[in-house]
Amino acid sequence: MSRKNRKVSSESLNISAAQKAYVRKHMLRTRRIRFYQIIILIGFIAFWEISTHIGIVDPFIFSSPSRVIKTIATMTIDGQLLYHIGITLLETLASFALVNVIGLLVAVILWWNESISKVMEPYLIVLNSLPKSALAPVFIVWLGANMKTIIVAAVSVALFGSIITLYSDFKAVEEDKIKLIYTLGGKKKDVLLKVVLPSNIPSMISLMKVNIGLSLVGVIIGEFLAAKAGLGYLIIYGSQVFRLDWVIMSIVILCIVATGLYKILSYYEKKYTR
Repeated sequence: MSRKNRKVSSESLNISAAQKAYVRKHMLRTRRIRFYQIIILIGFIAFWEISTHIGIVDPFIFSSPSRVIKTIATMTIDGQLLYHIGITLLETLASFALVNVIGLLVAVILWWNESISKVMEPYLIVLNSLPKSALAPVFIVWLGANMKTIIVAAVSVALFGSIITLYSDFKAVEEDKIKLIYTLGGKKKDVLLKVVLPSNIPSMISLMKVNIGLSLVGVIIGEFLAAKAGLGYLIIYGSQVFRLDWVIMSIVILCIVATGLYKILSYYEKKYTR
């Protein structure tokens, strides 16, 4: 083997060893973070349970992990819990789909026509800043106390911010890429389909991760006011009849649902990035 080949082989081994060391260090750090996260969660649950038994907190008001688990088991057996979770998930996914589709279409229209974007800009800013809980009673009067009202309320929470973010991302596309399309004889449609949309797919996926949480928040706001089923309904009804186990249970399940939906979108984001 020549001196040059031996040198290349030695450098390759050094790089490989360095890569392995980096990967090992990264995996160790990830495991350590997961360990601390689990410890904090277990510690919180243990403190919560013990404090209700020794009288630090009132179990009637704050419930306890054992009472929450018992309530989940009871309501799962009689089918109530899965029904309420299904209703909330259906409303969340429907509003999430509408937010993303309408937000993308409106952002494309604003990017396509600068005059329309200038006219609509102040209205979008005002609507995005408006507290959406103030609109929910109006939606009830207009649409009635039904699932349609809840979905519209949820869409209103996330839609306007989504439009503004997408439009800003579309406008931030590199001018050199756009000029290149025009130089090669392309039209505005080609700029949209070959540059603007493809270059913004990562930001659109990141925006979806935000929108799924906002959609869930909007659904719960709507269920507080206009629902006859769903986790938001269980929270408001449980607080009215002093069934605090229902309230805490619904909050815990909402945390699990929100985390699950976020993780699903994160998985597809990582898959696309790879």
